[in-house]
Amino acid sequence: MMHTETSDNHAWRESKSALASAFAFISAVLVVTPLGLVFLHLLIHGASSVNWNFFTKLPAPVGAVGGGMANAIVGSLELLALAGAVGIPVGVLGGVYLAEYGSARINSVLRFLADVLNGVPSITWGVVVYGLVVLRFKGFSAYAGGLALGLMMIPLILRTTEEVVLLVPNGYREAALALGVSRWKTIVHIVMKTASKGIITGILLALARVGGETAPLLFTAFGNRFWNHNLAEPIAALPLQVFTYAISPYDDWHRQAWAGALVLVTGIFCVNVLVRLLTRGRGAPVA
Repeated sequence: MMHTETSDNHAWRESKSALASAFAFISAVLVVTPLGLVFLHLLIHGASSVNWNFFTKLPAPVGAVGGGMANAIVGSLELLALAGAVGIPVGVLGGVYLAEYGSARINSVLRFLADVLNGVPSITWGVVVYGLVVLRFKGFSAYAGGLALGLMMIPLILRTTEEVVLLVPNGYREAALALGVSRWKTIVHIVMKTASKGIITGILLALARVGGETAPLLFTAFGNRFWNHNLAEPIAALPLQVFTYAISPYDDWHRQAWAGALVLVTGIFCVNVLVRLLTRGRGAPVA
């Protein structure tokens, strides 16, 4: 009798385990399927237009066939560089301050503000920079676009940096201080070095997030159909070019928009793959 009850309980646990596994698998499929469908749709409509000319030519005149988005691709890289120059130092130093120096009350307020700013719609950053920079200096520019994107990066980098610095064992700090190493040298040479992989991961995630933003650039960088190496003037960007082409009435521009979206999504996907590789490697723990 006891053996029969034990067998029944074991069978019931096996059934529950199988049901839970099936539910988890179905949930994973439901999560991955939309992403796969989006990427497949982009491949079907955009792959044929991704060629050498796409990466090396300027946009074709209105109504003409062909051309590329070389200026938009380079412009996006320039904007990301400007955004990084704004967001990375402030975000990393702010995160280190929260983890190593800030008091409990100040940290609580700063964390709350960072979380709020992290949820602010991207267009809001564009409007703010438009009012503070574009109107003040009477013109759209790459600087304004980079500033808007950089401000968006700060909360994400700050919170990620704080979390990975807090994950560094206190024994590392105590050992360095016991040997007479100053606190700031301990933080720079031991804590930040140990947490460097996690910090880089946060930076890459922030760059991937702002790399596809369009709304802030509509109010700041504005776009440009030509090569422009003067950062004080309007500059092209891949998300802006995709948006402009997508709402146009020209079929060839629609194909170019699909190609631009495919390149953009592929680039962001590659950054996320790099992040996964970093988190799997040896080094500091990451959030």
